[in-house]
Amino acid sequence: MKYAHRLVWTAAIAAATTAIAACGSETPEPGASSATSGPKLAVVATTPEVADFVRNVGGSDVVVTQIIKPNVDPHDYEPTPADLQAIATAKLVVKNGVGLEEWLDRTIESAGFTGTVVDSSQGVTLREGGHHEEEGEHAEEEAGEHAGEEEHDPHIWHDPRNAKIMVTNIQKGLAAADPAKADAFAKNLTAYTADLDKLDSDNAAAWAKIPKTDRKLVTNHDAFGYYIARYELEFVGSVIPSLDTSAELSAKQLTDLVATIKATGTKAIFAESSLPPKTAEAIAQQAGVKVVAGEDALFGDSLGAPDSPEGTYLGAERHNTQVIVDALAG
Repeated sequence: MKYAHRLVWTAAIAAATTAIAACGSETPEPGASSATSGPKLAVVATTPEVADFVRNVGGSDVVVTQIIKPNVDPHDYEPTPADLQAIATAKLVVKNGVGLEEWLDRTIESAGFTGTVVDSSQGVTLREGGHHEEEGEHAEEEAGEHAGEEEHDPHIWHDPRNAKIMVTNIQKGLAAADPAKADAFAKNLTAYTADLDKLDSDNAAAWAKIPKTDRKLVTNHDAFGYYIARYELEFVGSVIPSLDTSAELSAKQLTDLVATIKATGTKAIFAESSLPPKTAEAIAQQAGVKVVAGEDALFGDSLGAPDSPEGTYLGAERHNTQVIVDALAG
């Protein structure tokens, strides 16, 4: 996270903390948090994917407050007073983990949260680093800032097998927080795990129809590493050369990416729903390939609108597979 962004975050968290103190014991607005009413377990989930997992495993026995809304970039998220209030009154906070929510620990501390944090990534075999190596002064800056740290890819949910591990961790957390509902959570987990198995087999069947020589992928940023590994795709490059969306493409990287797209016979560049497609469109024009954007944009960091088919994890992943397979088959 850049220094300037840290200053913005500090200012935001200070304002949020002041707002919480001012609110005192006021009743939250409807829909903001249901932690103080009813017997249901109050859970805060950080990302759209994690929130969807909690809803499926928790069923009617949980009330979920989702922090990051659809098509909001999770990498540079800034907490709001409503976020702190929801966390302060929840019994459980569930996160993606793997460093995706850099803002969360400080937010939890500021909120005075005394419950349990469930890291849904526990037990997942992590992919190290990104496909790209950053260059020049920016790379040296980042290296100094993260000295001693080992970067891992946080986009673990794009492999349904990892999603199974995540929902199992969530089920354990829910059962520990509300033992009386443990049987219901276990039953929900079994049903949802079957859905994840079907998603995985459907994805594999779709990719079996595409020759391996045509399975070349260029995306907005390096968010699909686990998906690529699971279904044996070839990663050609990304418009943003990083796991994080804040990185910038240098002139040399842009030229190299265009050349690589041409040399490999890659058919398309896939934009993402939470990122602007402008640079992807410019690169596609230079490389002489199509850009897949708009309603067909991939869900890399987010899910679709709540009432849409892509508003669930299963729907978004099915969308991604169908869009990529259709484009590469054509």
